[in-house]
Amino acid sequence: MIIRSVFELRLDFNAGLNRVRAREHWRWLPIVLAILLLPGISRGQFSSGSAPSQPSVSTSTLPPGAPAPSSNIGVSAPAGYILTPNDQVTVEVFGEDDLRTNGRLNGEGNLSVPLLGSIRLAGLTLTQAASKLTELYSRDYLVSPKVNVMLIGYAKRRFSVLGQVNRPGSYEMPDGSPGGIDLLEAIAMAGGYTRIAAPERVNVRRHPATGNDQIFKVNAKRFTKGSGGSFLVEPGDTVTVGESIF
Repeated sequence: MIIRSVFELRLDFNAGLNRVRAREHWRWLPIVLAILLLPGISRGQFSSGSAPSQPSVSTSTLPPGAPAPSSNIGVSAPAGYILTPNDQVTVEVFGEDDLRTNGRLNGEGNLSVPLLGSIRLAGLTLTQAASKLTELYSRDYLVSPKVNVMLIGYAKRRFSVLGQVNRPGSYEMPDGSPGGIDLLEAIAMAGGYTRIAAPERVNVRRHPATGNDQIFKVNAKRFTKGSGGSFLVEPGDTVTVGESIF
């Protein structure tokens, strides 16, 4: 035992020397007892330079057939989100690391995929995109492939706020609101109304993908009075705040 090894006295013909040694051993008694009484301390824990081990994640805990974890962090896309040109995605094929790709859909909504070439994914949900790639890989290349498509970043979606606001200009849609934001939030991003603004005279011009431009006349003043209601500003919209006539 440690205590015995510390306090054991050896016989010596010189009694005076033994007394000196005994006093030296007793001097260490409080230190030894303090070490032995520390919680969780054992003789096996005194190895120098040891560091607590970190828990590891084993892929054996994954359900059978599940894709391995990816180092990319996807964004939280709304349920049923439809992919659009310039969205950034990652495509993974379980067990086929060389087929993994990460990129943005081009202006036509296509993504360059290993073996398959340029594949149009715009207009599809993430689930539909994965099903489409699964079908294409199954035709000529792989047997029962498991494909996962994950959204990494939204395409840059912008809107403009002009007229009587403190910081008129073009703004980017927040990542958490890819489909649009409330009119009052859009005006707040532009610095709010100026002193001579007329919130009841707001025009929103929209550019649909097909058809002519649409113009909405919005009385934003009633929104600020707590009477309910709102207006959604969509990507590509141009908001113009009118000037008070008084």
